[in-house]
Amino acid sequence: MSTFHRGRRLRQGPQLRALVRETPPLLREDLIMPYFVVETDDTAFRKEISAMPGQFQLSLAELEKQVGGAVADGLMAVLLFGIPKIKDERASGAWAEDGIVQQAVRLLRKRFPELVIITDVCLCEYMSHGHCGILTPDGVVENDATLPLLAATAVSHARAGADIVAPSDMMDGRIAAIRTALDEAGFTSTPIMSYAVKYASACYGPFREAAESAPACGDRKAYQMDPGNAREALIEARADLAEGADMLIVKPAGPYADILRAVRDAVDVPLAAYQVSGEYSMIRAAGLNGWIDERAVMLESLLGLKRAGADMLITYFTETLLREGLAR
Repeated sequence: MSTFHRGRRLRQGPQLRALVRETPPLLREDLIMPYFVVETDDTAFRKEISAMPGQFQLSLAELEKQVGGAVADGLMAVLLFGIPKIKDERASGAWAEDGIVQQAVRLLRKRFPELVIITDVCLCEYMSHGHCGILTPDGVVENDATLPLLAATAVSHARAGADIVAPSDMMDGRIAAIRTALDEAGFTSTPIMSYAVKYASACYGPFREAAESAPACGDRKAYQMDPGNAREALIEARADLAEGADMLIVKPAGPYADILRAVRDAVDVPLAAYQVSGEYSMIRAAGLNGWIDERAVMLESLLGLKRAGADMLITYFTETLLREGLAR
């Protein structure tokens, strides 16, 4: 008689493994696709992001085409980032009624009425200095003076037709400021998906090329979280919920799966994992060089995030997953 555990009994064939699998496969509803839309007079503008093979900066017309193809494949949700023509020291393009994200929201809302449109609420792409808020003369991001600009940006997105606003700036008190502004403007039903747990990560490098948002001086370590801190993630998550957030994001995802699990265990609201540009680019580069099975690693990386507790996955692989029938 056997006296040791025989785990292999439940691994004998694909049907049996599927029957006892703890984490379900990827679903279309899990996926959110980020897009970078550029304010340009060139309606055919479509520029591949060199550090993110397969991802593009797109004009409004090209965005409509790209999203149309993805919707035909089953896309259900997008996350929009804007790249304006002109940047200034107050990020006026971020909250302008005719700003590039506002135009993109109106276009997609009219063209794809069932699509869930999420907008990134931040100022870095619109600031001449590339930081996420107003700078003092000595180069420090001024927290409280930035809050009204973030609130105005969120309201302008909601007014354009955004379903969800997603503040990513990491200013203290921004969720309360945005919630108050949305409510006062009549958008009491617009949810806030907060980048509550956003680390100062080296994995954002390719994104800063994509969004043209690298800081002109210094870095963002004074307002994004220290990668060595775990307990702080729970403090930030709970604070944003207390201020009025409806959903939370952990960013980056893969290197912070322990944080994702800790947040999942601590809160009951919907939770997203953002598989950031660097995570995408590492898998893509290794795949293009033949060093890994890109498809298998892509799927395993995202399954791991679901296993860690993510309800939603913000990933640049979304279009690939849908096109190849890898998400049900």
